[in-house]
Amino acid sequence: MFRSIRRVMLSACLLAALPAVQANVAPSSQGNVVVVLNSRDATVQLLDQASYKSVQTFAVGKEPHHLMATPDNKSLIVASSAGNELVFLDPKSGQVQRTIKDILDPYQIGFTPDQKWFVATSLRLDRVDLYKYDGKNFTLSKRLPMAKLPSHIAFDAKSSMAFITQQGSDQVSAIDLATQTVKWTMPVGKLPAGITMTPDDKYLLVGIMGSDYVEVIDWRTQKTVKRIKAGAGTHNFRAQGDNRYTYVSNRVSNSINIIDQKTLENVGQINVPGGPDCMEITADGKTMWVTLRWIKKVAVIDLATRKVVKYIPVGRSPHGVFFANSSARM
Repeated sequence: MFRSIRRVMLSACLLAALPAVQANVAPSSQGNVVVVLNSRDATVQLLDQASYKSVQTFAVGKEPHHLMATPDNKSLIVASSAGNELVFLDPKSGQVQRTIKDILDPYQIGFTPDQKWFVATSLRLDRVDLYKYDGKNFTLSKRLPMAKLPSHIAFDAKSSMAFITQQGSDQVSAIDLATQTVKWTMPVGKLPAGITMTPDDKYLLVGIMGSDYVEVIDWRTQKTVKRIKAGAGTHNFRAQGDNRYTYVSNRVSNSINIIDQKTLENVGQINVPGGPDCMEITADGKTMWVTLRWIKKVAVIDLATRKVVKYIPVGRSPHGVFFANSSARM
């Protein structure tokens, strides 16, 4: 399974200068544009949130996988891993603002809660890059070698630690940001992927992609305290925004589970065929948009009924998804 996943991620050898596809629908007047990263097509696709129609598709660097807003919400950063660059978009319109070159293999990216650090995992290069951030510029501070395939990132509330899953070595590592050193590394389940901190800052939740559960870690003692049964290919997290519940996608079993972060229990399931991956939730908490990696679509889910209400065609291997009018991420 690991080899097949890696082939998918490393086989997107598309030209970065693909011609842009002209818009076929006028952009939303409210600016509610949904940004989707088509990883294997090396493109960004913009969807109108109200009509579900495609607005525009344009080329970015090779293998755009993840994206996130800057702390001031004035830009949306697209991490082009094989393109070795960060592309900044307007978070409401999706249009390109600027590009930073020579950011080597930015697979997953994250800002510390205090906004002083920007962290990028380099999945292909087996390292983590630490950048100091002044509100606009990124200054490389340290490159830390990791075991194998560093993947997703989480932080503690004090911005003192960055936690990194390593898919190829079945480990989680903690980086002390003050000393810029790896403080500890512990074994976890097979192919750890998404990682998130509970709102009380007590536990790390890790999606075990090579199995079917969320591993709960007491990060202060480096001990696994629980395994929450989910679905096969447990992968990535998106919080409801209510400081209580988080969703976890299961790419193999085609489902999304609801995890109570207080009781550490699986309290519900949504069936979503097509390999659900990254998720985004509207500000009112009523609707989820989720990328379906295997069938070139995005699903729109009514969270009250837990049913898919719309499938939208997009490009190959859609991964990251974002819109500006989203719920909180805790």
